[in-house]
Formats: sequence, C-alpha cells, structure tokens
Amino acid sequence: MVRRRQAVTIKHVAADAGVSLQTVSRVINKEPNVRPQMQERVQASIDKLGYVPSRAAQRMSGSRSYLILALNDRERTIADWRARQGSDWVDQMLLGGMLKCAEYGYRMMFELVDTHNDHVERELSAAITALQPDGVILTPPHSDNPLIVNLLDKHNIPFARIGSAGWAVGIPLTMGDEQAGKDATQHLIDLGHEKVAFISGPDEYILSSWRRAGWQCAMGNAGLAIDGLIANGDFSFESGRIAAEQLLGKTDRPTAILASNDQMAMACLEVAREKGLVVPDDLSVVSFDNTPIVALTDPPLTAVDQPIAETTSRAVELIIAAKNGNRTPDGPIIVPAGFVERGSTAAPPRG
Repeated sequence: MVRRRQAVTIKHVAADAGVSLQTVSRVINKEPNVRPQMQERVQASIDKLGYVPSRAAQRMSGSRSYLILALNDRERTIADWRARQGSDWVDQMLLGGMLKCAEYGYRMMFELVDTHNDHVERELSAAITALQPDGVILTPPHSDNPLIVNLLDKHNIPFARIGSAGWAVGIPLTMGDEQAGKDATQHLIDLGHEKVAFISGPDEYILSSWRRAGWQCAMGNAGLAIDGLIANGDFSFESGRIAAEQLLGKTDRPTAILASNDQMAMACLEVAREKGLVVPDDLSVVSFDNTPIVALTDPPLTAVDQPIAETTSRAVELIIAAKNGNRTPDGPIIVPAGFVERGSTAAPPRG
C-alpha cells in the first residue's frame, strides 16, 4: 500500500517558523506592517516545506479574489481585430499587467466594455459581481467616464485610470503625452521646420488635448505660427487621410506633420505619395504610439514610444498597494514616453 504524502498546510508553516497562523497569512497576502525579518523567516519556512498557498481557499474566505480586471474600449478593439490589425495596446497591457500580477500571485483578466452604451453601469456591475476583482484598470476613454468611475468608487474597489488627469477618486496615470507632443515637435523644429502641422485625435480622449497642447507649446516657444496647421482626426486611417488631404492640399503646405497615432501617420505617408511628395525629402512625418508596424513602413516612421507595458505594470503595483491599505500618491503618476527616430524625418526642403 502506497502512503500519500500529507499536504503541507499553513499550520505546518506556522509551526516551522514559530509564528502564529495570522502572521503567516499576513505574509502570504503581502499585507503591510510585517517586519522584514518576520517576512524572511516565514518565507524561508514556505520555501523549505514547499507550501503553495491555496488561492481558491483565500477567495472563498471573501478577503481577496487575487484578480485584477482590465477594461478596454470594445468598439475600437474589435474593429482593429476584425481589420486584422491586432491591437498593440492590448498586447502591451497584457505584457506589463500579467507579468507584474504574477509577481504578486495575482491574475489579470481582460474585458471589453462599450463606454458609449447606456447600459455600461449594468454591464460593469455584472462583471464585478461575477469576478469580485481586487482592483480595476481603466483605459481611455473609460478612464474619464463618470458612470464607470463613480460605480467603481461606490463599490470601494481600487482602480487605476490610465490616460487621465484624475478627479478626486481613483489612481491616475499618464504617459507624459503633453511633454511627448512638445518633444516630438521640438525634434522637427530642431531640424529646421517652421511649418509643423498637427493631426489631433478625438476630443473624448483627454490625451488628445494634451498632445495638442504640447505641439502648441513647442511652436509658441519657437515663435512659430500655428494658424491653418491643425486638422482633426479620430485615430482611424481614413480620418488621417482626410486630415492629410486637408493639410497637404494647401498652396503653402506644411513641411512636417505630427500625427496623434500611427494609423493617421501612415495615412499621411499614403497621401504624400499620391501627391508626388517624397518622405522625408519633401515632408517629414512623426507619429504617436510606435506600434510594430511603423518600423516596417516606407520609410520607417519616427515615433513617440508609448510605455504602455510599464504604465500597466505600475498600475498593478499601485492597485495592490491600495488593496493592502497603503496610501496611493496624491497626484497623477507620470511614466514618461520615449522617442524613436527613424527615416521619416529630415531637414525641410530648401527654397
């Protein structure tokens, strides 16, 4: 007869470490106010005995679910998927969020929610009831949707708001969009461009106004006029085409364009080719996002590199800290964007 090995329980860990069950539980749950020496002692016993905490049992206790729910815009995400364009935003969120969750013994789940739906509260309430998440990550435009924000605050669920300046609730995080817009514009000004146009994103995304403000600031600081140098888009390729046609159809056309996302920037490349303009000899183009495809365009696009994975990772850390009773920062957390220079920018044409 083969005897089954007895399962290691929290009681075995407590006995081996010479501490109470409550102390072991606090260490396992990464709760605050546990002395480092005590954490090390308990962790040593956990490692020695091969104890694996039962997340299922902890969920049943009602204290935690060890789930963080990330919400993204349904309409835009599905449209990208159906167009076979994928969504680098989603990929990078999963990369940063899932890896950081794993460090803390959490899991991240991804849900698509239509922020324009009148039933968004009912839809989100159903997800919260079913999953009982320990925290929620909101992405634009959900980050500033009062229905969603107020619902999460009412349920007393820690939540991070990516791409939001924040109100009085939640944990706001930004990727330094205004500074990124300023730096990208300055890059073009330093190359000698005086007519730098800007294609804005939709107003429902507050980051659109931040990027526009960065462009305006850089142009103003350089003493350059912006009249007639702005066009509006909605982040789609087609809207980028329309905006580029508007800007490049002028007699006194711009010599450079900063577009608020990759799709609109790629549309600028297409319109420029159709008009017989060579990028970057006749026109420089800079994009926001830096999704993988912009390195494969002709020429490869110079782009603002959004730190989506890093921002999501930071959001996870802050949510877990809030769940553990730690105070979160008062102001918005800024995870600075990067900048990748490629072949789509050069000095303006002479004459």
